[in-house]
Amino acid sequence: MAKKTTTASPAKKPAAKAAAKPAAKPAAKTAAKPAAKTAAAKAPAKSAAKPAAKAKPAKKPDLTLSVIKPSVNNLAVRVFVRAAKLNFDEADAYGQTRTKAFLGKNPAHLTPMLEEKGLPRGTLWESCAIMQYLSNKHGLDKFYPKAPAKRAMVDSAMFYLIGTFYPYLARATYPALGFPQYPGEVGASEADDASKQAAQKAAAAALAEPLEVFRSFFIADKPFIGGAHPSIADIRLAATLEFLAAIDYALPKWAKTYVAAMEKKLGKAYSEPAGDVRGYIAWRKSQTA
Repeated sequence: MAKKTTTASPAKKPAAKAAAKPAAKPAAKTAAKPAAKTAAAKAPAKSAAKPAAKAKPAKKPDLTLSVIKPSVNNLAVRVFVRAAKLNFDEADAYGQTRTKAFLGKNPAHLTPMLEEKGLPRGTLWESCAIMQYLSNKHGLDKFYPKAPAKRAMVDSAMFYLIGTFYPYLARATYPALGFPQYPGEVGASEADDASKQAAQKAAAAALAEPLEVFRSFFIADKPFIGGAHPSIADIRLAATLEFLAAIDYALPKWAKTYVAAMEKKLGKAYSEPAGDVRGYIAWRKSQTA
């Protein structure tokens, strides 16, 4: 009987050791790992808060542009500042140009009006002058080349447009657009309706000649007046051509292709402000239909 008891005891000890060791170790490891992961999970919360602390306020616009959206002159500068990617603020000056505050800055009561520090009087108007100034200040050679001969062609195209083409366009389109005509014009006189309509038709007929000058001389065999890239003269011309839709003027094929190329080249910088003009023209037509 004693021998049976002795042989039975060793059999129980290995079983006890095997049960104790495996049970204790896994439990300790399992408890430790989740605790480490929990601590690590808390760490990213600190880094997540950092970007909010470093957020910088939006940069204040360098210049302010006061505009009247359905306008040839205004459209040109609105396209330019967008195409040039300048930092600007745009203010709608419709109905405000004769106020005391506006006249104090701009006695000519004209738009577009640029306000910027560093200008002798703080303001500048005339669309071509604004585009020339900003091109010179920011070194925008692709819009206004520095080479004297190339720059002379851009200047000549703009001055020809302002001095010859635009007066014809104003006489032809202003009655349809609802814009007041300039003093001394037949449209602003006491002449009868038949005389005013005759003057408007004569101005519309006269548009063909300057249009052909732009095609054959200023553009010739190039995509744009500026060559491969639109210049400020191109922006001014394309903006002017947009207004001929007011009288359903039959633009020559080259002019349609030219405006389409301008819009494709400049993208939203052109299409968005041009959309304001197109919308206004469509609205005017709906009112007189």
